Amino acid sequence: MKTVRIANGQGFWGDSVDAPKALIEYGKIDYLTLDYLAEVTLSVMQRQKIKDNNKGYAADFIDLINENFNLILNNKIKIITNAGGVNPDKCKEKIIDIAEKHQKSIKIAIVKGDDIFSKIEEFVSGGEKFNNLYSGNDFNLIKENVYSANVYIDSFSIAEALSSGADIVICGRISDPGLVVGPCIYEFGWGRDDFDKLASATVAGHILECGAQCTGGNHSKWQNVKGFSNIGYPIAKVEENGDFDIIKPENSGGLINRETVIEQILYELGDPRKYISPDVCVDFTSLSLIDLDNDCVRIENVKGFKPTNTFKVSVTYFNGYKASGQLTVSGPNAIEKAKLIEKIIWKKLDSCNFVYEERLAELVGVSSCMKDIQPVPKKINEVVLRLSVKSFDKNAVEKFSKEISPLITAGPPGITGFSEGRPKVREIIAFWPTLIDKKLVKTEVFV
Repeated sequence: MKTVRIANGQGFWGDSVDAPKALIEYGKIDYLTLDYLAEVTLSVMQRQKIKDNNKGYAADFIDLINENFNLILNNKIKIITNAGGVNPDKCKEKIIDIAEKHQKSIKIAIVKGDDIFSKIEEFVSGGEKFNNLYSGNDFNLIKENVYSANVYIDSFSIAEALSSGADIVICGRISDPGLVVGPCIYEFGWGRDDFDKLASATVAGHILECGAQCTGGNHSKWQNVKGFSNIGYPIAKVEENGDFDIIKPENSGGLINRETVIEQILYELGDPRKYISPDVCVDFTSLSLIDLDNDCVRIENVKGFKPTNTFKVSVTYFNGYKASGQLTVSGPNAIEKAKLIEKIIWKKLDSCNFVYEERLAELVGVSSCMKDIQPVPKKINEVVLRLSVKSFDKNAVEKFSKEISPLITAGPPGITGFSEGRPKVREIIAFWPTLIDKKLVKTEVFV
């Protein structure tokens, strides 16, 4: 039976720069997928592009191709990535420059159609509501503050790009599992109604999408994981009928077993009986998961059914300003002193009559994450106090940023740490999930 080996070397923009290189050097793969996009990443890229039309893509991807160009070609590895962000054309140009430098020819395909930022008004005028998928809130609440709007387009666009003979496929906001589903559609000739096969490839993509999170990273039984410093990134060995094995390069660190894979399956799963992707709806309760030992887990019998008539849209928007600052408080009664500092700061700000939508005080190291799950030790000799505020009034946030450092000499004793100067005032980029009728979204492939 024909099989295709698809690896993932990036789970997000900022993931290990060594992971994709290791997979390229390993060589025993047909496709390397690279996922650089989170919901907020696109808004950052959109703002970069507005300031400089030469930006708006994942620059790390260009460095990766430049440093490994000949090895990618020699090992005949095709690359599929969403590194194009909101400027896939410029990303493509950078790769062409690299090919010319190496005096080698390479075929690049870019997939467009996901970026609907410039069409928002047109779609709203045509009747699209774009209300918040989870809260139901009216889109008009944020419409004037939108930074980016990108559709999670289907995986058949990737298959179309591969059918052109592309060595590298550059996308924008393709779905995360779609980076794996696309090459399966192309290699095996699956149709839009091959729901079980599409569902199985979607499960494979879902398992791979966070990189090492399925090969021992973030594993609950972390004590059993060996070789974190050389952790292997995952490979899906997919068969024509859709069944697949999850493996990693031989002699790499990490761990693949039933539990590591299940933990990743549960990541952002939602309704397990109706996991909605652009291509298919997946019943995650249908699959058979078999631990074959030796860092190999097999998935069989995945069932899928007809997809919805809408695409998910990732919208991001301006939602005010924020700043966070911290002080290290040491010595006897550290918690009591930290709580006093909190009261001092809030009282100073209250006296200025500024409006803050949110204020937060955390004692880092004293249940700031775990809350009441773990008891607080009776004796704490040092603690980090972190204070944060949010406001639509930039002046209010700037005032907060100036009130932290004076407490080093004007507060209780034992404040021993203050780094990086005053807290920086930053814009808040918020996420607005919504839906759009699939008929309105037109994807195009350019080679």
